[in-house]
Parts: sequence; structure tokens; C-alpha cells
Amino acid sequence: MATRQGSRTPDQGPPLARRRSFLEIQYHPGNIRRGVRYVFLTRRQVGGWVTGAVLWVAFVVFGLAVMPAVVRNHLDQRRYRELEAERTREGERLQGFLEHLAELETQSAQSLVEMSKIHLAYGLAGESQGQGGYPPRAERTAGVGSIYAGDVERGQISHAEIEGQVEALRVFLEEVRAFEAANEDQVRTTPSLSPLRSDAFVMTSPFGTRRSPFTKEIDFHAGIDLAAQPGTPVYAPADGTVTFAGRFPLRQSVAWWRYGNLVALRNGERFMTLYGHCDQILVKVGQKVEQGDVISTVGDTGWSTNPHLHYEVRWRDEAGEWVPVDPRIYILDHRWRDEERMLIRARRAPSSQEFQPLPRVIGR
Repeated sequence: MATRQGSRTPDQGPPLARRRSFLEIQYHPGNIRRGVRYVFLTRRQVGGWVTGAVLWVAFVVFGLAVMPAVVRNHLDQRRYRELEAERTREGERLQGFLEHLAELETQSAQSLVEMSKIHLAYGLAGESQGQGGYPPRAERTAGVGSIYAGDVERGQISHAEIEGQVEALRVFLEEVRAFEAANEDQVRTTPSLSPLRSDAFVMTSPFGTRRSPFTKEIDFHAGIDLAAQPGTPVYAPADGTVTFAGRFPLRQSVAWWRYGNLVALRNGERFMTLYGHCDQILVKVGQKVEQGDVISTVGDTGWSTNPHLHYEVRWRDEAGEWVPVDPRIYILDHRWRDEERMLIRARRAPSSQEFQPLPRVIGR
């Protein structure tokens, strides 16, 4: 068959493409009527395909190589998050334990203060204990390491302090029990209760040096002032005998006349208790009273700026003189502010120039 110039038979292919190609690819379909298809690739195209294939194979190989590390890293991160959450929970539990230890430490310290008050009230020796009647606190060291290391250290210190306080309480308790068993009379005559119910008063003037509300001069206050409603019952804090009940004569002593209506109790051989500015006096001289008996009511008599009870406790020293002491030391059924410091101050007795001595008619 004749062909036109420039034409080609199906099996010849384009002469120019064949001359320029580096690689020829032929595709023969199953249907012979559709003809053969040709793909001609230059050197550059073949190089690009080979380079791409090599890069793809390298990427696959690299992926297979690093996959274990990636998986381990993912698992490590997951484990780290789990450990972090567990550490947070343990930290919260540790903080809870520390708070509980702090509460126990506070309670044991308060119990030691109360026991020290009992020791001081009974006149028991406290020289074996630390300052103020309780063992000295353990020295604290600076926390090291992480925050949890510091918390653990604080917990260990608190635990050691609580153990020391509990041991001191045990010794205190044994001494007090032995003393009370051997000295029942002294226990009954120690003014250990408040003369007013705890919910019935507010202390307006403490024991010790103060500025007088009348003269505005610095003077010594030999008792405590407990503000209360007029007519509030005044209770005997211990067993005793009434040595004075009434108003002290002005001509005999201005200082004692200022007490207004006054009740004085002789509580055994060691204590005298005084109750000033009373309204009604419900006892008489020579009457014996027991702890808890009502002896008077709160009033506003004498030198008084408002209805209140002036409560005074005097202790008989070795010379036989009635020396005023802080009544709060002996009030065991009421908690005062800063009792720890109060106990330290209480060990200093005032000089005789600071207070009015008891008249014979009262301190008989």
C-alpha cells in the first residue's frame, strides 16, 4: 500500500520523538483495534523518575528505621503524663497529711499549755521541761531538693515534735494524777475555775502594768476585769471560807474602798480570791463555800467604768505575804490568747511596792 510522504505505519512510531528519546515505552492494549501507545522519556525525565524512586525508597526505609523510636517516644510521653498525674495526686495527699500533722501539733501544743497551767497552779516543779513548762521545739532545717522533699522534711520535723509533746504530756499527766491522789484538799482549794461562765464575759483589763482609766497614770492592776451584764452570777472557783463580804470603810483605806462591794475567800492555806465591784453579795463572813457555789452577782459599785467583775488571786509566799498572781493561770476551764507567753511572764512575781497589801480584816 502506498503511503503519503511523512506518514508512518502503526509500528514505526514518530521518527523525531524516537531520535530524541532515551527510553521508549510501548503499551499494547488487548484490543488490537485500539493501536499501540508510546511513551518516550528523555534522559532528564528518566533521571527525575529514578531520583524520585530512590528518594521514595529512602523515605520508606527512614520511616521504618525511625518508627520504633517514634512509637517509644509516644509511649514515653504517655507514661510521663501518667507519672505526672500520679505525682500530682501524691503531692495533694502529702499536703493533706501535712495539714493533719499541723492540726495534731497545734492540739498537742495547746494540751501542753493547759497541762503547764495545771502544773503551775498546783505548784509542781517544771524545771525538767522547756521554757514555759513544755519541751523546746525541734530545730527546723532548711528544705532541700524539690518542693516535695521540703514537705517531707517538714512532715518529719512535725512528727518528731508531736512525739516529744506526747511524751511530755504523758509525764505531766502522771505527775498530776499522783499529786491529786496525794493532795485532795489542796486540789479542792486551788481556784481552778472561772468565776464567770465563759460565754458570759469579756476580759477588758488584764493582770499587770496598765494605764489607769481614772488617773490616766501607769499603775499595777492586781487582777483581771471581766465585763458582764449586771446581775450575772459569780461562782466560787474553789472551796473556801468567806473572810470579808461588804464595802471596805473609806476611812480605813481609800484603795480598798474603791473595790466597791467586795467578797474575799480564803482558799486553803495557799490562796485568797477577791471579787470586786459586786452588786448583790450572797454570802457572809465565816461561811464555807464549795466550788461552784454562787457568792455574788456582777455589779458596777466602787471605782468602775462599767458593770464588771474585778477578780483577783493572791498566793501566799514563803514570807507569809499574800502576793497577787495572774488569775488566768489558774482558770483551767477557759482558753486565753497567747497563753504560752502568759505562762512565761507568770513566773515573775510583782514586788511589794507594786500592789496593795491585804488588810488584816481580809487576809485573816
